[in-house]
Amino acid sequence: MNKYLDDFSFNMKYYREKMGISQTRLSILCDCGTGTIGGIESGKAKPSFDMMIKIAEALKINPADLFIRDSSKSKAKIKEVLQEHFNMILAKI
Repeated sequence: MNKYLDDFSFNMKYYREKMGISQTRLSILCDCGTGTIGGIESGKAKPSFDMMIKIAEALKINPADLFIRDSSKSKAKIKEVLQEHFNMILAKI
């Protein structure tokens, strides 16, 4: 996959999980199907420009944040944060 789309998908999932919302909730906020959101996050679908804006607005971030990660955090650190978040969710179940 294209590096930019890779970064977009990764960051989209990061910000979605950081907000604590599901793919279903994000799809409602973006007025699209859950398959669209899942497809974008998995890299199987390419979002249109309009969808990129809708996603950023729903996640309450600047659209550029979907392409450029905070330079003070490495990809490994972000994955670590996501894993910690996932573990917290599992502990609640």
